[in-house]
Amino acid sequence: MKSYLECIPCFVRQTLESVSMVSEEESVREEVLRSVLLDVSSMDLSDPPPLMGQRIHRLIREKTNILDPYSAVKKQYNQAVLARYDRFQSQIQNAADPLETAIRLAIAGNIIDCGAFADLNEAAVKKSIESALNEPLLWDRNEFRKAVDDAESILYLADNAGEIVFDRLLIEQLPMEKITVAVRGYPILNDVTLADAQEVGLMDMVDVIDNGSDAPGTILSDCREDFVKRFHESDLIFAKGQGNYETLSDAGRDIFFLLKAKCPVIARDIGCKVGALILKRTFAAAPVAAEI
Repeated sequence: MKSYLECIPCFVRQTLESVSMVSEEESVREEVLRSVLLDVSSMDLSDPPPLMGQRIHRLIREKTNILDPYSAVKKQYNQAVLARYDRFQSQIQNAADPLETAIRLAIAGNIIDCGAFADLNEAAVKKSIESALNEPLLWDRNEFRKAVDDAESILYLADNAGEIVFDRLLIEQLPMEKITVAVRGYPILNDVTLADAQEVGLMDMVDVIDNGSDAPGTILSDCREDFVKRFHESDLIFAKGQGNYETLSDAGRDIFFLLKAKCPVIARDIGCKVGALILKRTFAAAPVAAEI
């Protein structure tokens, strides 16, 4: 997905919010903001938004020498959702359709996004989860189940800390022996890393790898070679969150995108309303016949 003019105010907002978390020095915040404004002024709008997000947060780390500004936030939400894990698991097991309930909760967990919501709090997360059980969800259960059953290997691209606990609950409803979960290679926003996967017990259930990148999405050209190989060889991909949608919606792979549409740009690109629960499938590109 390309970047839009409406993305630019969001880049500026995110810059100010993120640098203010780690520095009270006006000179540092001004220097970072001016650098980002220069970068934004010459950016290629055909690039996906997470590419600029990556540049912004690399600059903040460079200027402040703080490698993981969101470490405390990630731990807070990992522990908050883990504390309710048994309740959510019971809710899924007792549901009329456990798979659908697990999907709804996994998508609802995508609200835990510090890039989109600086004022995120546990009350907002609770409200998102409660409403997700009753909001419309357009999906074809038979198509979804057939795609999962037919796949020999599934790559699950995780998104945010805290949200990863809901991913774990969904993965429990799937054939875990087929699944590899991929996380970010380095800290970026509150995106999930290997440390978060370990903290929530996911590494005891399935194989977990990192993609080698510090982008808030999956920019294949920036990922490790072995991850890219796994991406192209997997029969089916689950991609969580807006960042993965923004970077992979044109990837030409068989992907189920699971996300909550949190901004008008994403909603317009998908063709839904802001706040909608999204389970959207894109199919692998048809092979191009060679010229003879």
